[in-house]
Amino acid sequence: RAVEARGIPTMVMGSAFDILSSCWPPRTSFVNYPLGHQTGMAFDPTDQYRLVEAALDGLVLLNKPGQVNVLECDWGNTMDLNETIGGREVVLRRDTVMKYQCQESLDLAVARHGEAEGGGIVSEEAIRQRE
Repeated sequence: RAVEARGIPTMVMGSAFDILSSCWPPRTSFVNYPLGHQTGMAFDPTDQYRLVEAALDGLVLLNKPGQVNVLECDWGNTMDLNETIGGREVVLRRDTVMKYQCQESLDLAVARHGEAEGGGIVSEEAIRQRE
């Protein structure tokens, strides 16, 4: 936010929609690729250029915090993400429901941004980890 306050626009590219939409960065581009591949497929400069260019377009398109530019992308069937990439966060299918670590975080988001934009659920995984 300090960079934005100095008049320099910023863009976050990410592939964890629930996190991107709940942390309210100034500008966000969502890439539905496996974690770690937000700027495109490895060794595919055409895909990388296309995604970065589309994300940079968001510097003009997105004008208020919390907006998420969902970029058109298709990882294809080169691999089954749920079986071949490690990590529990990938095994769990992604959705667009915002998930919070605790009820207090959810309550703060709703108080600050309203139910429609700040609402969501407390993550079952976060609850399980605290037990």
